[in-house]
Amino acid sequence: MERYELIKFGSPDELAVAVAARFWQAARAAESGPGFSVALSGGRIAAKFFDAAAQMALSEKLSGTSMHFFWSDERCVPPNDPESNYALAAEHFLRRSAVPEAQIHRIRGEEPPERAAALATEEIQSFAHNNAAGQPVLDLIFLGMGEEGHTASLFPGESEEVMNSPAVFRPTVVPKPPPQRITMGYPVLAAAREVWLLASGAGKKDALSASLQPDTVTPVGRLLKLRSRVVIFTDISL
Repeated sequence: MERYELIKFGSPDELAVAVAARFWQAARAAESGPGFSVALSGGRIAAKFFDAAAQMALSEKLSGTSMHFFWSDERCVPPNDPESNYALAAEHFLRRSAVPEAQIHRIRGEEPPERAAALATEEIQSFAHNNAAGQPVLDLIFLGMGEEGHTASLFPGESEEVMNSPAVFRPTVVPKPPPQRITMGYPVLAAAREVWLLASGAGKKDALSASLQPDTVTPVGRLLKLRSRVVIFTDISL
């Protein structure tokens, strides 16, 4: 049985609008519960999704007041830096969707990496309940994918010991600028109720194709093996 659902679109804009509609549908379904917990990501397709979600919030009078937002990874930069994943979400989505500041749980990229990871772990564990392995369980995690198959800030080339680390958040040094980052580890990504992967751009075709093979060694492929289901939204023709 496949561990993923592959949903294809004709363009990045079509993908972004469809995912935004599905996101708000999920958020509305969770309104009567204790709060809908979401981890966001960065990247070009994330910006398009944020814009589409914010536009829907304005046109349909939706709000993010019942949601708590975390991040799957962050660059070690201040929160107003153009490289910050938080800054991207804040500009394109959070400020336009009435999300209370108390429900925005950003990773403090301006702090020393070890401290930033520890603070992010403490904050997420104070909100989400843990599974039997001690991992916080979020309702939904958004992820992107790089040309080499990385996701969050989990890149190829990590040792098995590092990849198997139970750390919820951990510092890492990656081969793309900015190199110092904080990322969720594989166990917390595996623990989420839902993971949605947004894979956009023809340059990522080889990485996506490789990630879907049984013998895959890409970070995305590793995640697929750890979960019973990942929903992949893509405009890539395979």
